[in-house]
Amino acid sequence: MNNKEQMRFNFGRGFTFSKHIPEEISHFDRVFDIFKELLTHTSGDIEEAFDWLNELDEEYTIFNDEYSLEDFENDLKKRGYIKEENDNEDGNAGTGKGKNVLTAKLEAALREYALDQIFGKLKKNGVGNHQTKKIGVGDERDGETRNFNYGDDLSTINMTESLKNAQVNNGISDLRLTENDLIVEESKHKAQMSTVLMIDISHSMILYGEDRITPAKKVAMALVELIKRKYPKDSIDIIVFGNEAWPIKIKDLPYLKVGPFHTNTVAGLELAMDILRRKRNTNKQIFMITDGKPSCVRLPNGEFYMNSNGLDEMIVGQCLNKAAQARKLKIPITTFMIAQDPYLRRFVELFTAQNKGKAFLTGLSGLGEMIFEDYEKNRIKRI
Repeated sequence: MNNKEQMRFNFGRGFTFSKHIPEEISHFDRVFDIFKELLTHTSGDIEEAFDWLNELDEEYTIFNDEYSLEDFENDLKKRGYIKEENDNEDGNAGTGKGKNVLTAKLEAALREYALDQIFGKLKKNGVGNHQTKKIGVGDERDGETRNFNYGDDLSTINMTESLKNAQVNNGISDLRLTENDLIVEESKHKAQMSTVLMIDISHSMILYGEDRITPAKKVAMALVELIKRKYPKDSIDIIVFGNEAWPIKIKDLPYLKVGPFHTNTVAGLELAMDILRRKRNTNKQIFMITDGKPSCVRLPNGEFYMNSNGLDEMIVGQCLNKAAQARKLKIPITTFMIAQDPYLRRFVELFTAQNKGKAFLTGLSGLGEMIFEDYEKNRIKRI
């Protein structure tokens, strides 16, 4: 059977073969995937993405007489993916030049696109299933039953099985339901996981001819979308760190850029731990994506101390202290170091030992899959 034929099983006739009919894709959908990729690289700059799309069209003939770049732009507006805003210096509406901006619908589409790219087409599984081995009153019925014990929640009683027990124990003619007849359904506890994802936005994330910020941004968008779909009871916070650290909103992810910053890992860890301290659930973790050594800390007087030459003893010491503090708070840190330098390996080894966490010394290839797998392993191991 060649790749142009399809095989089907018919219970009356057995296997039948038919000619393969390729799935039709609209002009818009065909271009939309390319556009979403370009938007991620341009940090949400629509006009720059259009310029790149125009250049690609000149080389690969993306558009034709039936469907032009202008048609695609109009479709984006009609479908609610972009909207035009007036860019007026005087603040008066209706007099300035219109500027296309992303809508919340397109921001969500970019997260979904990143998820599909990195983790594949995942089906929505409803409520999250972080399970422990602990048996008792939980969130999810698992089909197992047991006798009623004093203190069990009455809502867990299986009335069908309980009445059946009463009939067996007392007979139909003298049907009485006693405590000894009651059967309850077992349930398993589902716990929440709180995750903080730290993203390095120092200048080195775009140095040496390698774009490291775009894969990190895709991973963040995909992880957010995964948790929202599969584990809606979990929480994820995103923080970025350069000279300082600050939280960003999920909707800001497509626009994330690097800056002329050093790497203040200490500030990032402080903020991550502060966020997790406020979470009520006990299962917490930090994921850190970085490509370089810590090279900056804030001194008690408020000034920044920076040293890009090698591993500074004071800066490294403060990083190790934060790793130890996180361990005491039972917050494991998983470091994804996008670098292979031997002296950075040594720093990561020391940092990981202090926290009793994990580290992956990796390139950009497979970063998303690694983070997804580690997220799944952590929830199974810790919860």
